[in-house]
Amino acid sequence: MARILIVDDSPTEMYKLTSILEKHGHTVLKAENGADGVALAHQEKPDAVLMDIVMPGLNGFQATRQLTKDPETNHIPVIIITTKDQETDKVWGTRQGARDYLTKPVDEDSLMKVLNTVLAG
Repeated sequence: MARILIVDDSPTEMYKLTSILEKHGHTVLKAENGADGVALAHQEKPDAVLMDIVMPGLNGFQATRQLTKDPETNHIPVIIITTKDQETDKVWGTRQGARDYLTKPVDEDSLMKVLNTVLAG
């Protein structure tokens, strides 16, 4: 199955997303902030990235922009998963290059549907 990078500073969210992905046979890579997420994406070239927005240092919008604008990583789909549910946040996330935008708490069916869509191209 796919290798998915989760970038989230919340241990609870990290555990929840990891459990869902592993249940569906995916391998999980983890980063606790945007800078580490960008570095790990460059190093490991995951099949997709699940990106939180509100994190210390490099936030998820900035990290998404770095990944989607870099020729080495712009093929990796980024899905934003955040508590920020305003329409302006969704528009901004898309402008940074995110393929989709989910709000927390994300349910398993929605996550897998979006993930399978972006993995299929």
